[in-house]
Amino acid sequence: MSTGHIVASYDEELAQLHRTITHMGRLASTQLSRALKATLERDGDLAAAVMADDAQVDALEQQIENQTLKLLALRAPVGRDLREVVAALKIANNLERIGDFAANVAKRSLALNQMPEVELTRSLRRIGDAANDMLTQVVTAYADGDAAAALAVREADNEVDLAYTALFRELLTYMMEAPQRITACTHLMFAAKNLERIGDHATNIAETLCFQVLGQAPDAERAKGDDTALTILTPPA
Repeated sequence: MSTGHIVASYDEELAQLHRTITHMGRLASTQLSRALKATLERDGDLAAAVMADDAQVDALEQQIENQTLKLLALRAPVGRDLREVVAALKIANNLERIGDFAANVAKRSLALNQMPEVELTRSLRRIGDAANDMLTQVVTAYADGDAAAALAVREADNEVDLAYTALFRELLTYMMEAPQRITACTHLMFAAKNLERIGDHATNIAETLCFQVLGQAPDAERAKGDDTALTILTPPA
């Protein structure tokens, strides 16, 4: 076998890995969009479809794991190639978690559909849209190998955190004022947290991409707007 053929075959394996990651990222983004739509429109059939389709995201993670292990075992990549293979493994794991969180949002929506609609459900759109913008942009950054775009995604996570914190406080106040809505608000709070965590995983992908392209993770600590752990509200007298 000629050296040129070996190199061409190796390059194609790396390119195939890159394509699979990009496809998985776009599928995860579609899952998130559908889960948010199912929640906002109280569409139980769509929610069920999102939950069922999570298996596709899981299967792609397994495929990527197999591809990376094969590359590591047979090609012994070094330098930039090694970073690309290791990054693919980490990014696939984050995308799989994003798929899980999207499925969890859909699952919560089924519970919400069994109860009177909570007006604050509409506030999920701001968090969900911001998280999905991050995911879409970081997948594009990965496809393009664009570290600068990845850093911009990393900074955008603060908007998701702030939106989640605002809704968290609104929900606490609403539950104190209308205790009969506590169950619905609790499901809504978990759905919002799932969306906030998707932003965190998109940030992880952005940082991994920076490592892949630049050879090092971002140095500066990113801004964080989630202070719900410190939130205390006093019940009305």
